[in-house]
Order: sequence, then structure tokens, then C-alpha cells
Amino acid sequence: MQTMTALIPARSKRQAMDWSLVLTSQEIECVILPPSEEHPWALLIEPKDHERALAAIHQYRLENRGWGWRAQLAETELTFQWSVVVWCFLMAIFYVLSMQPASGLAALGRMDSVTVAAGQWWRLFTAVLLHADVGHLMANLSAGFLVLGLAMGRYGIGCALLAAYLAGAGGNLTGLALYPEPYRGVGASGMVMGGLGLLAVQSLSLWRESPKAARYILSGVVAGVLLFVLLGLDPASDVVAHLGGFVFGLALGGVLALVRHEIVRRAAINLVCGATLGGLIIWTWWLALR
Repeated sequence: MQTMTALIPARSKRQAMDWSLVLTSQEIECVILPPSEEHPWALLIEPKDHERALAAIHQYRLENRGWGWRAQLAETELTFQWSVVVWCFLMAIFYVLSMQPASGLAALGRMDSVTVAAGQWWRLFTAVLLHADVGHLMANLSAGFLVLGLAMGRYGIGCALLAAYLAGAGGNLTGLALYPEPYRGVGASGMVMGGLGLLAVQSLSLWRESPKAARYILSGVVAGVLLFVLLGLDPASDVVAHLGGFVFGLALGGVLALVRHEIVRRAAINLVCGATLGGLIIWTWWLALR
């Protein structure tokens, strides 16, 4: 180790690790040094390998010229918000209540294009909390648990749930606009697809940090579209409402993603969004039951 005196400085730990892999692939021994008063992150190599190491790193940077923003990805890592269990519990409660013949919740809250067109707009929202049967409920809970849990971890509990709920209502609105015949429907699948849309554009925030991030942002959207095709295009389901929820989720997620993380995830903002969501649910169901 006494002969290893040549240093190659790096901007970050991630860059140093990437470069060390490049050198290792070229059979160049190196040691990653943490930052100190004398140098930032650096690679320590033998002097005889210095020129060859610089050439290998230069070639690597040329081949990855469009991906210089990769070092920033640590800031966009998703976390899972376990409080999504509360949402699952709420869905289960509404299902149990709606299955009671005396409650009348299913008839009063389901999406009905004829009555909505006649003025009962609240059905766009109330239908999101209803399900046709246990299989329908479990399908939405299993997908929604993961999708909404990740969206809540990314945008904050209140912001994510409010945006996904609005996207679900947007899915019902899309069905109202596009279905040529009168139709009825229930389910949180539009909300779940809205959550998927929120996740598909969550990396849009990287645009502020580097214009080179376009390919990464596009790859996230494409991945979201592929997941939508997998989860949302079942011919036996309400595909139009799913598509509407996904598109509304993309739009709302795009707005949220452009707001800085520290702002959109503030406790006060999420408290306001959560209160707005609760108020919207109470208000629309009050209109349905009055």
C-alpha cells in the first residue's frame, strides 16, 4: 500500500463507487478514500496505473454523457408509508356498511351516469368508496396498499390521498363523458390508478436539477404506463374509469412533483390536505344520504 500514492478526486461517494467499478473491470486496483481536509472523495491507485485509470474513467464518462445526474437519485428514493393501512380499513368499513340491505349506501352512492347528469355530482366521489363484492374489494386493497403506500411516502399522506381521491373521481367523470350508454359503477380502482399516475411522474422533480434527466423521467412514465396496461386493462373491469384515473393522477402528480420535497411534505400542508379530503368525503356522503 505504500506505493499507492496517486489520487483521482470524485465529486461524491456515488461517483467514487461508480469509478471504482470501472477501474476494477479494467483490472486496476484502487481504494475509495472518504473526504478529508486534504481532498474530497477520491480513488487511491498505484502511480503506474494512473494514466490508464484516467483513460478508463474518461471513456466511461463519454459513454454516459447524458446521465450525469445519476448522483442525485438518492434524493428521489421512495419510502413506504404504512399508514396506508388506515385507508384499507376505511375501504373495508364502507364495504361492510354498504352490504347491509337497510343502509342503502350502494344505491345512494354508486356512480350512475343518468342521475349524475341530472345534478347528483357527488356520486363521482361517493362511488370511489364502494365495491361490488369481496373479490372487487380485495383486488383494489392489494394493489392500493402498495401503490398508495408508496405515493404517500413520496408526496406525504394528505397530499397523496387527496390527489389520488380526486383522480378516482376524475376517472368516474371520464366514464360519464365517454360512455355512450347510461352506466353504473363503483370501486376505488380509479383512485388506485390515480396513485399509479402519481408514482409514474414522481421523478419529474429532477428536471429542476438537470435538463439531462429527461430520459430518466420518461422511463418512469413508460414504466407507469406498462404497469397500467398490466393492472388497468382487464376487459371485465371499467377500463375507461381506470384510464381516466391514471391520466388525472399523471396531471396531479406532475403538479406535486414540481413542488420541492420539503414543501409538499410539510406537516401543515398535509394536514390541510387530509382535512380537505375528510371534509370532501363527509360533505359528498351527506349530500347522498340527506
